[in-house]
Amino acid sequence: MIAFPNCKINLGLNIIRKRSDGFHDLETVFYPLPFYDVLEIIHATNDKQQLDDISFTISGITIEGNKGDNLCIKAYGLLKKDSPDLQPVQIHLHKSIPSGAGLGGGSADGAFALKLLSDKFDLNLSTSQLINYALQLGSDCPFFIINKPCFATGKGEVLEPVDINLITYKFILITPGIHIHTANAFSQIIPALPDKSIKEIIQQPVATWRNNLKNDFEEIVFKQYPEIKNIKEELYNEGAIYASMSGSGSTVYGIFEKEKKVQLSFPRPTDSSGRASHYFVRELFS
Repeated sequence: MIAFPNCKINLGLNIIRKRSDGFHDLETVFYPLPFYDVLEIIHATNDKQQLDDISFTISGITIEGNKGDNLCIKAYGLLKKDSPDLQPVQIHLHKSIPSGAGLGGGSADGAFALKLLSDKFDLNLSTSQLINYALQLGSDCPFFIINKPCFATGKGEVLEPVDINLITYKFILITPGIHIHTANAFSQIIPALPDKSIKEIIQQPVATWRNNLKNDFEEIVFKQYPEIKNIKEELYNEGAIYASMSGSGSTVYGIFEKEKKVQLSFPRPTDSSGRASHYFVRELFS
């Protein structure tokens, strides 16, 4: 069976308070976009399995870190605990969505793995059950079970569907080859209650968002990586109605009128190690 985990962007992001458990309460709107990874899960074809009954392979964009930490593997492990008879599988993940880019690609992969395994093995998991499993994978993962525009609060796991339709616009996503470490970005945030909730702001015309809809991570990330700030400025220079960094970065997106022709040109930035990196540029329609 094959599924196509999609990315999301954040429409605004306010860090409201630090919690007693060390996490932060936030508010944002998650908005899904059609930029996909590819996830395939089939029955295992050999007796020697890896990673506790899972053979796991990856192609496409390189994923840093231990393969065993991938959320697709963890998704299988969660279901296996409650369904011990779950058969061994081969999982292949083709990565197109950049990691550490504020697009939720890893979270989407884990959530879609839960749904795919439920379907493949006739587990008949309800949406609420899938959400509960997804929350054990990460705060962003439950959104991808619903996969519709949602106002998110708590750590990002408290979800309320919202009526927002941006189908008349196009999105340009620019991801420089810079991996933003979310925990480090959170550590520099000074939480504060916003003057106006994002839930209210997104009901206003998109043309008003520029002066009202903010991402609290931008100030921190832009200081460390001025080239990311330059992306946002260039998107506005090219006629974006609204532009913002997504999540904790490094992706910056611009919302444009569909017929608008956009010509972008970026220098090759360098990451913290001084190595040259490159940009991913995607034009998407909601």
